[in-house]
Amino acid sequence: MRGNEKESSGLVYRFFRLFTVVHPGEGLTVFLLTLNIFLILTAYSILKPVRKALILTGQTAEIEAYLFGVMAIVLIFVIKIFSYLSAKVPRQLLITWVTLFFILNLAIFYVLHLAGTPLGTLSVIFYIWVGIYNVFLIAQFWGFSNDIYTEEEGKRLFVLIMLGQNLGAVIGSKIPSLLVKPKGPLSPFHFLLLTGAILVACIVLTLIIHKREMESVKNKQAHQKAKEKHKKKLKEKPLPRGGGFRLVFKSRYLLFIALVILVLNYVNTNGEYIKSKVWDRTAEQAKETEKIKGSEAAEAEFLTKLDSDFNFLVNLFALFIQLFLVSRIFKWFGVKGALLFLPFISIGGYFFIALGASFIRVKWAKIFENSTDYSLMNTTRGALFLITSREAKYKAKAAIDTFFVRTGDLLHSLTVLLGTTYLAFSLESFAKLNVGIAVVWIILCLLVIREHKRLSA
Repeated sequence: MRGNEKESSGLVYRFFRLFTVVHPGEGLTVFLLTLNIFLILTAYSILKPVRKALILTGQTAEIEAYLFGVMAIVLIFVIKIFSYLSAKVPRQLLITWVTLFFILNLAIFYVLHLAGTPLGTLSVIFYIWVGIYNVFLIAQFWGFSNDIYTEEEGKRLFVLIMLGQNLGAVIGSKIPSLLVKPKGPLSPFHFLLLTGAILVACIVLTLIIHKREMESVKNKQAHQKAKEKHKKKLKEKPLPRGGGFRLVFKSRYLLFIALVILVLNYVNTNGEYIKSKVWDRTAEQAKETEKIKGSEAAEAEFLTKLDSDFNFLVNLFALFIQLFLVSRIFKWFGVKGALLFLPFISIGGYFFIALGASFIRVKWAKIFENSTDYSLMNTTRGALFLITSREAKYKAKAAIDTFFVRTGDLLHSLTVLLGTTYLAFSLESFAKLNVGIAVVWIILCLLVIREHKRLSA
């Protein structure tokens, strides 16, 4: 058990027990991890509508689609660097250095804005950067969490950590809508500085959690075999040499997970293209009715608020699912059964969009898809790695959550290129394509379930 038994009588401990089983001594660590991911998602959710607004103002929805492919290529080199560092540097220093790097980048973007860098150029660079920033910070957090907990602990406590993730997304997604001009005091670029300040707090929390866990390892009884094994897993040392890609292609289980994530992201980014086109159309209609007046800045502020309000609803639904449905789905269907919910939801949503890509249909189909992805699917993705090695939790998960995610984006970029240039696809055609790909997604999920059963046995 972690910490002092008196912890079990605390307010936070009793609150957490409303959602899952928390053993005495576990409350403080899971609270700190929940707070950490809350801040990480708050920071990302602040940047997300800013990224969407800047790219649609400075470029087009087609350029946005092509940038997904660029990110996939860039991440090949980024993953190599991450794998090299993870073999050289202890976990707490690795997380600290990566986060500090992103904080520095935010400051650089703000300075470039002040220097008058053209929005078309800056929006492209910023869009690529946010895609890398998002997957890396979240992937390394979940690697850290998997490294701390055993499989039994993770199944119980990841529900609480995901609660923090979804609550941070809800709060963060509403901040731009409330503070962006003309009603609020801030322009979209001011949110970069706010995000940097939040990430500093994330570094502090990571170091506190690491120190606490290392102390708990020292206090474990050496004669208890299960806890001694956990001690070795938590021992402060760099990971073995070797890259994440080698681990993925070496294991059928990890490879099938990677393919599921690839297809999931391909379907989702196709949906994001549909949404961006509808957002663009809405902005044009706002110009015609003079709801948008003046410069690029006014259009960026309109789109920031539009996407911020959309993200708020997505994250509010995700929070509801996390609070009231995820633990019950895990209890009734298990981790393996939970894997199948999102592809069926996607099939239903894109079927309705295929009947007509109206603002309301696209908005609500994406709300249901994204909210399930951010809650149930994210929890399931984390839980799938509980039965893997420590090396796989860091390196293979980082490779899957970055390269394979962005490979799905690359395929999406090629699809948009072919669909808009040669095949004359309408938005409804892209929706029909997603319905078909979701069937392949279900087949891949069944293969993951088969391998999970084999490894668990």
